[in-house]
Amino acid sequence: MHRQSDDNKSSSDSLRAAGDAGALEAMISRAARAGKGAAPVEKWNPEFCGDLDMRIAADGNWFYMGTPIGRPALVQLFSSVLRKDEDGRTYLVTPVEKVGIIVEDAHFIAVEMTVTGQGDTQILTFRTNVGDVVEAGEDHPLRFEDEPATGGVKPYLLVRGRLEALLSRALLYQLVDLGETIEMDGVAMFAVRSKGSVFPIMPVEKLEALAAADGE
Repeated sequence: MHRQSDDNKSSSDSLRAAGDAGALEAMISRAARAGKGAAPVEKWNPEFCGDLDMRIAADGNWFYMGTPIGRPALVQLFSSVLRKDEDGRTYLVTPVEKVGIIVEDAHFIAVEMTVTGQGDTQILTFRTNVGDVVEAGEDHPLRFEDEPATGGVKPYLLVRGRLEALLSRALLYQLVDLGETIEMDGVAMFAVRSKGSVFPIMPVEKLEALAAADGE
């Protein structure tokens, strides 16, 4: 186990200080001051400084020490240095600091979608709640998880690194309107296309069963 340096320990202690959100903002600003957009967090390998009382709720809202972070600009700043590692945990990362946070579901929420082209040339472009604009495709795939509570699915978009956005319910309905039946590995799948890639939502048989159940 690596021993924390005195500087990292001091930084971690200050981040955990009750009500000291200023230290946290200063930490992020040191990494983000170079310009807009996400920082090159994949290139940084700082020592772990401990966990931070920060949480991204399932609805996309951010909380610090149990209090909502009401400043959109501050949330955007924090989101620019997010990184999900191979251990499955999510961190805020700068060149010299790395602190763990809690993510209840996805890191972001996709709140807007535009559609251009048709068929094989169709492109689905998404905007997240923190300002990322992403075209779904081979490098940014869509995936769909079963949602046992409803019998339906939850759609996710890979935004950057291992960070994903959960598509809002409204966007899911829009995707369903764009769906078509495509045979994949011998199975009829209800799927959507973007940038030449095909993303299966669910088997057509399951979709028909859900539609029949809704009609009862």
